Amino acid sequence: MNNLKECRHPTTNSRQRQIERWAIVCYSADMVPILIATNNAGKLREFEQLLASLPISLESPHQLGLKLDGEETGTSYLENARAKALAGQQASGLLTLADDSGLEVEALDGEPGIYSARQGGPGLDDIARYELLLQRLCTVPWPQRTAHFRCVVVAATPTGEIFHAEGSCTGKIAFHPSGAHGFGYDPIFYLPEYHQSMSELSPTLKNSISHRARAVQAIVPILTRIIAATVQPDGAA
Repeated sequence: MNNLKECRHPTTNSRQRQIERWAIVCYSADMVPILIATNNAGKLREFEQLLASLPISLESPHQLGLKLDGEETGTSYLENARAKALAGQQASGLLTLADDSGLEVEALDGEPGIYSARQGGPGLDDIARYELLLQRLCTVPWPQRTAHFRCVVVAATPTGEIFHAEGSCTGKIAFHPSGAHGFGYDPIFYLPEYHQSMSELSPTLKNSISHRARAVQAIVPILTRIIAATVQPDGAA
């Protein structure tokens, strides 16, 4: 297994820049399809924006008529993301990206963590979940409300290779929700350096600093090389 280790702020050397420029020029008329193994509309929008510089066309399971197993039974973000990426790749035959992410609150010993999307049970929506979290923190003072968004992105290739990258973002849990953008716990995740919640940030700013943005930024060089190997330039053998 090949893994791209965690890189919150990846560096780009001259060779990588050359590969990226070559890929964009050569493949502008020949888009590589990639399955994003989620039907979460918010995640799909973010992946579309985060991968906009690559010569790819994004597909969702819904668009392809696929019903993937949505159960997350792993004990880590990596296990869950890997299982989703493999399931999507095997069902579609396409290069597949999947992620797993969560909110870790220090005052709750890292909860809800990998169970963030399932906190409170399957009957709750995003609003009910973050309201439940606010209730759990109702007596916790501001200095102790530090939290981290974490994300692991996994790429599964048709040739059986697996790559992953990680990203994180630190903030605090606000006392009240605010903002109209984003999804999930974004309305209560406050970023002191911006004096706004994640939901108040513009999509452009969010997609440069969020946990998912940093994970995707770290895996883009790997995707670029996969694309370069998938589509040969004119005249190549």
